[in-house]
Amino acid sequence: MSRPLRVAIVGAGPAGIYAADALLKSAVAVEPGVSIDLFERMPAPFGLIRYGVAPDHPRIKGIINALHQVLDKPQIRLFGNVDYPGDINLDDLRAFYDAVIFSTGATADRALDIPGIDLDGSYGAADFVSWYDGHPDVPRTWPLEAEKVAVLGVGNVALDVARILAKTADELLPTEIPANVYDGIKANKALEVHVFGRRGPAQAKFSPMELRELDHSPNIEVIVDPEDIDYDDGSIATRRGNKQADMVAKTLENWAIRDVGDRPHKLFLHFFESPTEILGEDGKVVGLRTERTTLDGTGNVKGTGEFKDWDLGAVYRAVGYLSDKLPKLPWDMETGTVPDKAGRVMEETGEHLQSAYVTGWIRRGPVGLIGHTKGDANETVASLLDDHANGRLHTPVSPGPEAVDAFLAERNVRFTTWDGWYRLDAAEKALGEPQGRERVKLVEREDMLRASGA
Repeated sequence: MSRPLRVAIVGAGPAGIYAADALLKSAVAVEPGVSIDLFERMPAPFGLIRYGVAPDHPRIKGIINALHQVLDKPQIRLFGNVDYPGDINLDDLRAFYDAVIFSTGATADRALDIPGIDLDGSYGAADFVSWYDGHPDVPRTWPLEAEKVAVLGVGNVALDVARILAKTADELLPTEIPANVYDGIKANKALEVHVFGRRGPAQAKFSPMELRELDHSPNIEVIVDPEDIDYDDGSIATRRGNKQADMVAKTLENWAIRDVGDRPHKLFLHFFESPTEILGEDGKVVGLRTERTTLDGTGNVKGTGEFKDWDLGAVYRAVGYLSDKLPKLPWDMETGTVPDKAGRVMEETGEHLQSAYVTGWIRRGPVGLIGHTKGDANETVASLLDDHANGRLHTPVSPGPEAVDAFLAERNVRFTTWDGWYRLDAAEKALGEPQGRERVKLVEREDMLRASGA
């Protein structure tokens, strides 16, 4: 091949950018070279880091600096505000590229099938996260009327949601939250937040650092019931074999034995409480019913038949994310992922869908931390390069980069670029400067497009 290998990556979050980085570090990047176009439906890149990480976690947002260095490379172009498949579909991409990598992540809420889940006041965590992260495609307001709130789940997203619900607006003001989010949280009436886990402390999926951060707020009193500190043989084995699980359990133990302080907002972490029903009156949430569980010796739990009703005005389910189905690709309904082997998209026949690859959460489901997607991307890119070396990729009819620009122009697609991100970045930083803040995030899609010079 005398021309560079042309690769399209659909989704410009960490998974997609790590895949681009792996391609740039390959031998093919030296000879004959690689040419990579990233397509992103949002006007700005960085996916989950911009629209999924809580605003009071600037440390995680620091990953953006590393991703920046990748996108600065001349072999990469960014096409933001381009929707797959609305603006460009798989057949279109095949006309321009030797291979396509899908890294579209997971943004929807996984369903929780219990009675009352559709009541007014029952919410998905993903929708709430999108609201407080200033996502352009969600409403600008959020009803924060309840004084007592439940969060179902014991992962980091549940912690983020609980922490944002329990913090004050002024605590969050130094972050990049937009004005509408500050106003919404300022009106928040929540004084108690209750986080419910079906299993015990040793099975909680929190990261130790995320858990400890809960206690750093001057306004949040974290409370753990000593009766919820319980371990069986399976739990002890988990603690011995998993340093993170052991650190989480130790933190929870320390909180369980201390005296309750007088910080104004109470955040309760409940274990061995399995949600069985969201209780309602006149179509609105008024409570939550849980069944007490007990360990069965293996680290799993069984129901005890003891039920408890909790007086609560809102319920947030944080039981996992789900990816959107991608047209023209095979789909596993149960896992919400594209079936693959080592990153190659596999059809029902067991054949590789030629030149199509997946990486990140669309490939393996929404598990693991942001950094975990790097190994995933390396494996997928290794498969792509193996197929390239062995002549298994298809040949595009219009591999020249200018053909993509012409196609989008013909379709009247207003797209943003990497240079446009620099303009948007500068505009957001300028908004924050008068208030002594690093940035204030632009929320409206039209404002983002204008600032980017789309």
